[in-house]
Amino acid sequence: MRDFLAAAKSRVVVFDGSMGALLEEMDLSLEDDYKLPGRAHEALVLNRPDVIEQVHRSMVEAGAEAVETDTFQASRLKLEEWGLEDHTLEINQRAAEIARKAVGEDRFVAGSVGPTGFLPASDDPTLGNISFQKLVDVFAEQCEGLLLGGVDLFIIETQQDILETKAAVFGARAAMAKVGRTVPIQVSAFVLPNGGTMLLGTDIASMLTTLEALKVDVIGLNCSSGPEDMRDAVRYLGEHCTVPIHCIPNAGIPFQGPDGETIFPEEPQPLADTLKDFIEQYGVSVVGGCCGTTPAHITAIAQAAKSVERTDFSRPAPGPPRVSSMITSTPLVQEPAPTLVGERVNSQGSRAAKEMLLNDDYDGLVRVAEDQVEGGAHVLDLCVALTERTDEDEQMREVVKRVSLTQPAPVQIDSTEPEVIKLALEQTPGRAIVNSINLEAGRDKADVVVPLAIQHGAAVIALTIDEVGMAKTAERKVEIAKKIYEICVDDHGLDPELLIFDVLTFTLTTGDEEWKPSAIETINGIRDVKAALPGVKTSLGVSNVSFGVGPAARAVINSVFLHHCVEAGLDLAMVNPNHITPYGEIPQEERELADDLIYNRRDDALERLINHFESKGESEEAGGAADPTADMTPQEALHWHILRRKRDGVEAQIDKSVEQIGAVPTLNDVLLPAMKEVGDKFGAGELILPFVLQSAEVMKRAVAQLENYLDRIEGYTKGTVVLATVFGDVHDIGKSLVNTILTNNGYTVVDLGKQVPVGTIIDAAVEHDATAIGLSALLVSTSKQMPLVVQELQAKGLEYPVLIGGAAINRAFSFRALHPGGKESSEQYEPGLYYCKDAFEGLAVMDQLVEEEPRRALREKLRTEAIAFREKGEDPDEDLDYSDSSVRSPVAQDNPVPEPPFWGVQEIPVDMDELYAHLDTHVLFKLHWGGRGIKGEAWEKLLNGDGEEEGFRPKLERMWREQDYLHPRALLGFFPCYAEGNDIVVLDPQDRETELTRFVTPRQPKGDRLCTADFFRSKESGELDVIAVQALTVGDEVTELMAKLEADGEFAEQLFVHGLGVQTAEGLSEWLHWKVRNWLGIPATQGRRLSWGYPAIPDQSDHDKVDELLTLSQVGMSISDGHAPIPEQSTLAMVLHHPQAIYYGMRNGRFLPDGSPDDVIKGSPRDPSLFSDAVALPEDDPREGAVEEEQAPASA
Repeated sequence: MRDFLAAAKSRVVVFDGSMGALLEEMDLSLEDDYKLPGRAHEALVLNRPDVIEQVHRSMVEAGAEAVETDTFQASRLKLEEWGLEDHTLEINQRAAEIARKAVGEDRFVAGSVGPTGFLPASDDPTLGNISFQKLVDVFAEQCEGLLLGGVDLFIIETQQDILETKAAVFGARAAMAKVGRTVPIQVSAFVLPNGGTMLLGTDIASMLTTLEALKVDVIGLNCSSGPEDMRDAVRYLGEHCTVPIHCIPNAGIPFQGPDGETIFPEEPQPLADTLKDFIEQYGVSVVGGCCGTTPAHITAIAQAAKSVERTDFSRPAPGPPRVSSMITSTPLVQEPAPTLVGERVNSQGSRAAKEMLLNDDYDGLVRVAEDQVEGGAHVLDLCVALTERTDEDEQMREVVKRVSLTQPAPVQIDSTEPEVIKLALEQTPGRAIVNSINLEAGRDKADVVVPLAIQHGAAVIALTIDEVGMAKTAERKVEIAKKIYEICVDDHGLDPELLIFDVLTFTLTTGDEEWKPSAIETINGIRDVKAALPGVKTSLGVSNVSFGVGPAARAVINSVFLHHCVEAGLDLAMVNPNHITPYGEIPQEERELADDLIYNRRDDALERLINHFESKGESEEAGGAADPTADMTPQEALHWHILRRKRDGVEAQIDKSVEQIGAVPTLNDVLLPAMKEVGDKFGAGELILPFVLQSAEVMKRAVAQLENYLDRIEGYTKGTVVLATVFGDVHDIGKSLVNTILTNNGYTVVDLGKQVPVGTIIDAAVEHDATAIGLSALLVSTSKQMPLVVQELQAKGLEYPVLIGGAAINRAFSFRALHPGGKESSEQYEPGLYYCKDAFEGLAVMDQLVEEEPRRALREKLRTEAIAFREKGEDPDEDLDYSDSSVRSPVAQDNPVPEPPFWGVQEIPVDMDELYAHLDTHVLFKLHWGGRGIKGEAWEKLLNGDGEEEGFRPKLERMWREQDYLHPRALLGFFPCYAEGNDIVVLDPQDRETELTRFVTPRQPKGDRLCTADFFRSKESGELDVIAVQALTVGDEVTELMAKLEADGEFAEQLFVHGLGVQTAEGLSEWLHWKVRNWLGIPATQGRRLSWGYPAIPDQSDHDKVDELLTLSQVGMSISDGHAPIPEQSTLAMVLHHPQAIYYGMRNGRFLPDGSPDDVIKGSPRDPSLFSDAVALPEDDPREGAVEEEQAPASA
C-alpha cells in the first residue's frame, strides 16, 4: 500500500522535474498536437496522452519516486482561456490515470494544482474580484477529477496569495468529502528572491502559521529563482515546521538564448548539491525540480539524496500557538504578557469608527488600525455592527480585506452573527481570532461558529455568559467556562490552546454598590478559570472598567487594572495601546488611588480618585507653560535644544557650558553626541528629514557661538572631506545635505559644487590634504564619472578613501568600481570605495575612517564583501545588440495621426493656477520634503500640522502664494516626422521634407523588440507623423535662493525650497503634456512623455539636438558641457501620442496591445488644488530612484 506521508516522515522522496521544459523541446505542432492557437500543455492530456506518458517515464527512469500530473493549469478558470472548461473533470482524471500508467503501482502520483491567476486578497479590481467560495468550487472540481484518477496526494503549488491557498485547501477537502477518499495535502509557496515573501508580502512565518492552522500535511517551497534564494526560508521551516518539508526549485532564473530559446542556467550538480545540503542541515525530506529541470537534474538529485547521511526526519513538536496576518505571524500569547488587542476599529466602542463606517470611510478605518499597531497592538479587533445599517457582513468583509492588506497585526473578528464571522474568515488571509461565542441563548450559535473556526484554524473567544446571565463572581465564571469547554473541546475538537475565555469586565466608575467588588471577582476569575481548565487562555476588554470618568483618570485605572490582571494570568487584553502606561511609571499616589478602587478598599475610593484628577487638571492649567530647561545643566539644556529643534536661547547655554567645562568638551561631549542621537533617530524612522535639518540649524548656531572661543578650538577638526557632484550632473541637494551633516558633526568640508571634473576633484583633495573624497550623482549617465575618479587616483598613486552616493547607484555599483582595472582584474583600490545610502551612513563611515582600528576593520569588511560579490557572480554580460534595425515590434501603424494646433516652435504662456494642479504632492511631501516612512496618525499630522509644526499642505499653499523666485517658462515644438529603422527623423514644418535632426533610439535585443521609433509612422508607410518636443524651466533664482539659505544656515527652508523648485519643474512638464494632449484631441491618459536618460531614449547628448530644434536661449536655457540642461530646475522631453506607447526597459519591457493609461496628477489625490476637498493623500512611499528609472505600469 502506497503511503506518501509515511515515506516523507521517514526518508527522502524525490519528485520529478519540469513537464513544460521537456514538452517545449519536443517537435509538437499547435495544429496537430495541441489543436489550439497556443501551447496549453493540459490539452495534450486529451490529444497526445502518449507524449505525457513519455515525459513521466523519462522522469522515473531518471530516479523520480513521485511524478506530478500534467494539470498545473487545469482548473476551470485556466482552461476557460482555451475553451476547454467543459473538459475540466475529464482532463484531471485522465492526467492522473496517465501518470499512474507511466509510474506503476510502487511510485507516487501527485495531483498538481496551480494558481488560478486571481489574487483574492488583493484590492486589484480585476485580480481581486473573485469570492472565496467561487475559488473553493473551482479547486474542488479539479481535485475531484484528480481523486477519481487515483492520485496519492495533492500538491497545491507555486502559491502566491495565501488566501487563494486557503481556498485550494478547502476545495481539496470538499473533493475528498464528495469522492469519499482522503489523501495528504502538500502545499508549496512561491517566494520572491529578495526578502523571501510571497507575492503579496506574506513572510515565511505567516505562511507556516496559516498552513499549520489549516492542518496541511507537507509544507514547502517551489519555483522561485533557484535553491540558494530559498535558503533562509527553508532554514526557517527546518527549525519550526512540525510536518515534513519540501523544496522543489527552478534551475535558476531563465534568460533567452541567441535563437530566442529559454535557457535555465543552473546545472544539475550544483542544484543537487544545494538540495543535499538542505536535507542534511534542515531536514528537508521531499526534493525535486521545477521550471527548467530536466531528467539530468533529477538523476543528480536522486543520487545526492541516496548519499545523505541523515536518517532522522522527525519534525519539531508544536510550540505555543501563533496567529497570523497576511504579512507576518505573532504568538497568540506574548512574552511578556499580555497580547495587546487594539480596540478602536470598533463601531460599539468608538464614535469615530462608527462615523467612518456610516460613511464607508474605509481608508479612515485603516488609519485607525495603523495607529493602533504603531501604538503597540499585537492583534486588531474589528467590529462593524451598526443598528443604522443592515450590511454588517459586507462591511466586515471590506474592513478585513483592507486591514489585512496593510497591517502586520492579525485580526480578531468581533461579531455575534455566524454569517458575518463566516464571510470574514473567508476574507482573512491568515489565522484569526473569532470574538465571540457565549451561551446566552443556548449552544446553537456555538455549534455553528466553533466548526467554522476549526475549519479556518482560528482561535475562539468565549464570554462567560449563559442562559442565567453574565457571570459576576469567580465561581460562576468557572462554572460557565466548563460548560463552554465541553462544547468546544469535547464535542467539536477545538484545541484547548485556542480557546480563550473572556471572564468579563464590569464598570467600577458608576458608584453602584453591586459592581464595587467586580474587579476583584474578575481578577480571581482569571486565575481560577486557568487553574480549572489547563491550556485555555483568558482575555478582557480592559477599558470597560473605567467608563464615565475623564481621559486622564481612565488611563490610570485601565493601566493599573491591566497590571493586576496580568499578574493573575491574563493572556490577551483589549485596550487602546496608546493609552496604557507601565505600572511602575504611574505616580505612586495615583496607583494607590486606583488600587483602592479596584480592590474595593474604601467606600470613598471613587470620589477621592475623581477629586484628585479634577484638581490636578485645574492646577496644571493655572500653572502655565514652564521653561523646560529651567532645572537642567547647560549641557542637558544644549542636548534638549538640539533634539527638540529649539534655536532660541542656545547661545546662552553655550556660554554657560564653556564656562563650566570648556569649549572643546562642549563640542565633543555635548553637541556632537546630540547630533549623533538625531542621526540615530532619523535612521530608526523617528524623525523626518526636515526635523533633522532644523536640529542642524540649532547646531550651526551653537557652533557659531563657540567660535567666540576661537583661540581654544582653532584648528580642531575630525577630518577634511572634499565633496562634489560629478561632472555633467547639476543636482546637488543630496551633496548639500551631506555637507550639513558632516559640518555639524565636527568635519571640515570643502564643497566644490556641481558639475565638477575629475581633475578638479583630485586637485582639491591634494590641496586640502583631504581625509576622504565624497561624490554624488543623480543620473545613471553621470554616475560613470565615479569609477573614473577611482581609476585616476589609482594611476596617480593617491590614497584617499572615496565615499559615493546618489539615486542612480547602489552597493553593487561600488563593488564593481572598487576594481580600477575592471572585471578582469582582482586588484582593489586599497583606500576603499564606500557606498553610503544617505548622509548619516556617510557620517558613520567617516567616523570609522578617522580612527585607525575601525578604519582597518571597515576596509577589511569592504574587501571581503567585494570578493564575495565577485565569487557569487553577476548575470553574465551578454553581448546584446541594441542597434538591430532589421526587425520591428508589433506596435500598430494604423492609429490616427492627430493634427497639432500649430507647426514649429512657440513659447507657451504659463498659467500658475493651472500649473498648481499638476504638482505631485505625494512625491513632494514624501521624497523631497522628507516624509518617507511616515504613516498613520503621524502622516496626518505631518500633512495638516499639529499646532506646533506647520503641516505640509498649509506650507505648500503658503509657499506657493508667497513665493517670488519661481519663473516658469515653456517652449513647445510640433514637427512632422517619420521612423526610419530605429531613428526618429524630424522634418522642417515648412516643406515637410528637409531633415532637421534625427533621434537615434535603441531597440530591445530580445522579447517584443520594442523601440521608441516604432511609435511613429514608418518611412515605408508613406505617411508623416507628428512629434512634440518640449523644454521647460523655472529659472535661476530658485537655485540662487537655495545657495543663500545654505549659507545662512537655514537648512530646513533650503530643503523645502529645493523640493518646491524640483516639483514645479516636473509639474510644469506635466502641465504642458496635459495641454499637448488637449490640443491633439487625445485622451488625458494616452501616450507617454519621455525624457532623455530613460531606458527608451538613454542618450543625453541628444539634449544638444533639442537645443538646435527649439533654440533654448529664448527662454533662458542652455546645455552644459556634460549635456545637462541649465538652469538646474529644468526638463526636456519628447511626447509620444501613440495609444500603445508605454515606458519600458531594454531587457524586460513588454508590448501591451491595449496600451496602458498614463499616471496623471491633475484630478488625482496628489493634486494640491483638491486639498479643500479633503482627498486622502496616499501614505505609502513612492518609488525612489534615478530620474531615468523606468516608470512602467504594474502590468507592463
